[in-house]
Amino acid sequence: MPIRVAAEPTFRDVLAETARAQMGMWVCSGSALVAEICASSGLDWLLIDTEHSPNGLESTLSQLQAVHGYPIVPLVRAPIGDRVVVKQLLDLGAQNLLIPMVDTAEHARDMVAAVRYPPRGVRGVGSALARASRWNRIDDYLASADETISLFVQIETADAVANIAEIAAVDGIDGLFIGPSDLAASMGLLGQQDHPDVVASVEHCIRTITELGKPVGVNAFAPATADRYLAAGARFVLVGADVAILARASEKLAATYIGPNATGPAGDAVPRPSY
Repeated sequence: MPIRVAAEPTFRDVLAETARAQMGMWVCSGSALVAEICASSGLDWLLIDTEHSPNGLESTLSQLQAVHGYPIVPLVRAPIGDRVVVKQLLDLGAQNLLIPMVDTAEHARDMVAAVRYPPRGVRGVGSALARASRWNRIDDYLASADETISLFVQIETADAVANIAEIAAVDGIDGLFIGPSDLAASMGLLGQQDHPDVVASVEHCIRTITELGKPVGVNAFAPATADRYLAAGARFVLVGADVAILARASEKLAATYIGPNATGPAGDAVPRPSY
């Protein structure tokens, strides 16, 4: 007899049941091994990114499998807010989705329809073939699928900021995540996510979303920026990325052992090697 399994709590559930802000990091390397290392870090959540990372369906599946069982919540960012892409990620077993570049309430409603089966939505039915239902080993998956999925949308343009109240009010949107980098670019301030106008827009969104009773998150790698947005009411924050951590740490090693003023661990000068 097949073993029956239960769906895991969603990020929506975690945010509703936990008073403390949830701190997370990006997983952008495309590596299941790296994802597993990050999953056992003690952080609260991971963002497995398929928009700006070398991730396809197979590598996303491998990472979901690698982090399964660790005390961390995986959120998968789709490459685009498209119904077919959403269907594929859901069938892989992604229970928590983040949709980038959602500028209007209409787009948000379309994404809500994409994660729901008819008659409430338009999600294609393939549960018997999919990891999402554990190949029909989750009891009544078709009827209860809405309870196993949480949907978040990303606010990252000036248009989205202008429409923030309407987007946040859409039924079925479980939370909103603000991307200051793309927001800055859309405001004509490319690379200036700490510009006062960008920060003011982010804080406006945090206030509006919170007043409407939805959890709001933000990307903030600089500790001072993270602290500011947490104080403003952000409920979930990304404070680092696997590839960025590796890049900065490897640069530090190079500066310590190879750079013109390099010193070893004991502070002794290290001669620069010649090849």
